[in-house]
Amino acid sequence: MRAINIKPDTTWRIALACLPFVLLMLAYLWGSHTRLAVNPNDKLLPGVGAMAEAVGQYALTPDQRTGLYLMWSDTAASLVRLLSALAISTAIALVAGIVIGLLPVANATLGPVVAVSSMVPPLALLPILFIIMGLGEASKIMLIVVGTSLKLIRDLVLRVQEIPREQIIKAQTLGASTWQIALRVVLPQMLPRLIDAVRLEIGPAWLFLIAAEAIAADSGLGYRIFLVRRYLSMDVIIPYVIWITLLAFLMDLALRVLQRKAFPWFAAARSA
Repeated sequence: MRAINIKPDTTWRIALACLPFVLLMLAYLWGSHTRLAVNPNDKLLPGVGAMAEAVGQYALTPDQRTGLYLMWSDTAASLVRLLSALAISTAIALVAGIVIGLLPVANATLGPVVAVSSMVPPLALLPILFIIMGLGEASKIMLIVVGTSLKLIRDLVLRVQEIPREQIIKAQTLGASTWQIALRVVLPQMLPRLIDAVRLEIGPAWLFLIAAEAIAADSGLGYRIFLVRRYLSMDVIIPYVIWITLLAFLMDLALRVLQRKAFPWFAAARSA
């Protein structure tokens, strides 16, 4: 049997998905045990007990100075920034992507500037944003918007242009206006594809957020990681990184569920 025709069942899928994580965890435990055996005060690869203690301190014990549970307050601050920025980016991309992809004049006018602007490294704009908008929330949110919206627009433009031309022609034959074509032909097909595009931008959005918080913030997951790094507190940094990864995974999972529930026809067509 050819390898291309081997399809694991549900049990094997779960087992194969868990295998890399188990191997990674075993490798870490072995490395941590080896280093701690040589130097019990080693901070590079802390033991599980040390990380559990740090999580308890940051997540379950209120801070003596502020009275806040730092891990949860950091999470709330980061998620507000991230979700606000992604919502703005999604709205901009939906409108701009359909307009540029559907209207030849808009494509000729705005397509090149969007393509060129999307090549600018967003992190290079961070100092400019801080100078123009200050060190408050607006500059952090704007960095994520700039870093994600342009790529979302380009992706959506391509998806609009992939719509069979026959559908557009038939809609015009039936008397549909440009506005009606955009709303009743293009928009329903773009929404599930927009969810796919947003899923791919979750990782970059977290990257921009962590970078902005590391430079100018007094709360947030990125701020906390860079605050404790000066003390080589890997027992705090590693759980925070794992927590960020889990949050990103849950966001991706929520979007997948939303896509499947809201657009069952799209999931059926994809699996066909």
